[in-house]
Amino acid sequence: MVHDRANWRSTTRRAALALTVAALPFGCLDGAAVHAQSIMRSPNLNIGSRIPSINSTMMPRIDPNIANLRTHPACSYAYRDSNGECSDKPVSSADGGGSGSGGSSGKNKNKKNSGPLSKLPQTVLNSRTIAGEIVAEIDGSLSGAQADELARRHRLERIGSQNFPLIGGTIGLFRIVDRRTVETASRELAADASVRLVQPNFRYVLQDQKPASTEGDPAQYALLKLRLPEAHTLAHGANVTIAVIDSGIDIRHPELANAIASSFDALGSKEGPHVHGTGIAGAIVSHARLMGSAPAARILAIRAFGMAPGGAESTSFVILKGLDYAAANGAQIVNMSFAGPKDALIERGIAATAAKGIVMVAAAGNAGPKSPPLYPAANANVIAVSATDAQDKLFAASNRGGHIAVAAPGVDIFLPAPDEKYQMTSGTSFSAAYVSGLAALMLERNPALNPGEVRAILMKTARDLGSPGRDELFGAGEADAFAAVSAVVIAPAAPVAAVSGSPAAEKVEVRQDVPSTRDLSPPGAAMASDKSAVREAHRPAAQ
Repeated sequence: MVHDRANWRSTTRRAALALTVAALPFGCLDGAAVHAQSIMRSPNLNIGSRIPSINSTMMPRIDPNIANLRTHPACSYAYRDSNGECSDKPVSSADGGGSGSGGSSGKNKNKKNSGPLSKLPQTVLNSRTIAGEIVAEIDGSLSGAQADELARRHRLERIGSQNFPLIGGTIGLFRIVDRRTVETASRELAADASVRLVQPNFRYVLQDQKPASTEGDPAQYALLKLRLPEAHTLAHGANVTIAVIDSGIDIRHPELANAIASSFDALGSKEGPHVHGTGIAGAIVSHARLMGSAPAARILAIRAFGMAPGGAESTSFVILKGLDYAAANGAQIVNMSFAGPKDALIERGIAATAAKGIVMVAAAGNAGPKSPPLYPAANANVIAVSATDAQDKLFAASNRGGHIAVAAPGVDIFLPAPDEKYQMTSGTSFSAAYVSGLAALMLERNPALNPGEVRAILMKTARDLGSPGRDELFGAGEADAFAAVSAVVIAPAAPVAAVSGSPAAEKVEVRQDVPSTRDLSPPGAAMASDKSAVREAHRPAAQ
């Protein structure tokens, strides 16, 4: 028995040795693979836990030569095609026409862009321009028939064209009638000898926050923040004309009685009054249950914004029509409570308006702290206004930037709405309107002030908010109507009559149409302590 056991052990050892020797050639042949797959382990018949474990010190190894591993250079969505490749120009056009890839790689040319990656740039670009439309400066000597022939030669349809004395040029609005992109159609049109400037028809939107109509008469905290009751003991904006380029204004609202000098519909539409335009006009000239910042001013009601699925919108061509009308009809101030991209055509119109000595005020925008500067507020000729609340905090959606001149109340502002109703609303739109009214108070005191002087006085007399000194949130601070009007040197009597074009008797008549006495009738107890001061400030000024 012992002998048999010894023989079994000896036989087993010899068999194991033979197997080891036989396996050596295979081990040498596969040595590289074993080294590369270093996480492999030799089999172990002693099976322990079935829960896998990972050695935290072992890092994954990536072979850069693996065929299906793709990396892409850095570029924005607008410049990346559906395969992830970067292009030297935007892949999708702003008009939605055409389906070319536009990629620089030349791959998959027959494939249409699809999926969220290709749809994103289209959505972004469409939000800035009107689909399939081009505006161009054309030869002013062309007749209507010749302008139509120009359009047909370039596979376009002329929607309209107009001479703009403000900028000294004739601008045509064209529609692309085939599937070309705006970029392609613009390039072809620009090559024509009768064309001087071509650009997309940019989109502009009003700067409010979905106002809701309501009834009642809550306290207007903005009056006290701006020190308007005190300012109105010095001026009411009499004989000052303010152009409001906006949506439709309800000229029959009691708050606006006798305040509308003229109306112009740049859209040629049949839409009724709109809540935004009515509110903007009310922030400036309300004089019934509410009080505007310049209750005796005259309004040029310019409708340039029409209803769209996302709210009221306008375009480069229409806004230029509004600016042209304002300059030709005696506007001393232009209120622009809207925002959009930088636009060469509108920049040209603003430069021409500024050259005429017209003060321009614009809403900073409601795109929030991460937004780039919006226009026209970011134009150096425009007074940009951000919005504050009742606690002097910046409106959360207000744009920021070094171009901000001053801030003004723009949160929970109580204003008139169409059909003799009222609204509580927020936005930099209404902050800009208040400041336009402040500028009117200053111009009543001295009509000879130029836009630069108006800006300088507003900023110098502003009440500092936030970080000491000028900052990107509040500019120079919150506007102070009383301090600003007090800082204006009153012009001599003769120049005032010459500039206004009206004798002194006519000035008295304006004050009678829009009385300087306004009964705010604040219903809330929170205003009780201010009633006496408000009533005192609202007594008729000496004529």
